[in-house]
Amino acid sequence: MCGLFSNLPSTQYDGETRSVRLGGHSTSIRLETMFWRVLEDLAASQDVSLPRFLTVLYDEVLDRHGEARNFTSLLRCACLTHLELQATGGTVSWQSRACANSQDAPRFGLRHGRPHEAKIA
Repeated sequence: MCGLFSNLPSTQYDGETRSVRLGGHSTSIRLETMFWRVLEDLAASQDVSLPRFLTVLYDEVLDRHGEARNFTSLLRCACLTHLELQATGGTVSWQSRACANSQDAPRFGLRHGRPHEAKIA
């Protein structure tokens, strides 16, 4: 593997804890630095701040599942999904079949009441 993975600086995979407010409560989320960078990119791609992105995602999970079990793992999977979409050039529009009705439309898919391309799955 030519050191591609083994030569990663530890600063990339060191854990980083950030305090966030979710569901009206302060909490801490610990992720590897690389995942925080992907989440920041993902939030920016949706034209929202990272705290806003995390809040909306958390609220949507509660709405759909009644609880947010292992939210940190969900964030890692969201990062991988985002990177897969980038690699394949894919996007998800709130008007697509995956988000066919307004209940399933990502909240990020609306800007000033008008639809736009939402790049979250």
